[in-house]
Amino acid sequence: MTEYHFYEPADGHRLPHDPLNAIIAPRPIGWISTVTPNGARNLAPYSFFNLINYRPPLIAFSSSGWKDSVANVKATGEFVWNLATMAQAEQMNMSSASVAADIDEFDLARLDALPSLRVKPDRVAGSPVQFECRLTQLIQLENKEGGELDQWLVIGEAIGIHIDTAMLENGIYITARPRPITRGGGPADYFEITQDRLFKMKRPDG
Repeated sequence: MTEYHFYEPADGHRLPHDPLNAIIAPRPIGWISTVTPNGARNLAPYSFFNLINYRPPLIAFSSSGWKDSVANVKATGEFVWNLATMAQAEQMNMSSASVAADIDEFDLARLDALPSLRVKPDRVAGSPVQFECRLTQLIQLENKEGGELDQWLVIGEAIGIHIDTAMLENGIYITARPRPITRGGGPADYFEITQDRLFKMKRPDG
């Protein structure tokens, strides 16, 4: 018989480290670039991130606390998601540093930028995929009692998508080709998506 460790989160997990973000893992990384109304650049990674709708394409990231990215999106209504890969893993990590709002993380992480076509925030040069997004919803999350949390869900519609054509094979995007990285649990765990871990299953209805 399987033995389970059961806990109620409100009472604590009673383990050396909170297992929650190690269980719901790996998680794609929301590497989000924004600008202030005055044009100052910001770049930061978020591990609470995902695609949440096909048509229109909606992506969402959640911020613990009212951070510069959220403030900039609220003020301008725009952001860019940049795919984080092994080639830029260290620079992505550098862009997560807690620095003053006037610090440009592109410069801090020694990243070149590319202009976007439909929104003001720059794209990360070298990232093989970028989504130019417009804000659709900004939601303050609540607990089960309806109490407001200092947690902010940003949802944006991708209105322009850039794909490095080297990531395509006969017009099909190859997920593992850019060597995307994902966030695991603990303070430092990441995983790389590789082609050798691919397996396929078709849905029962087609």
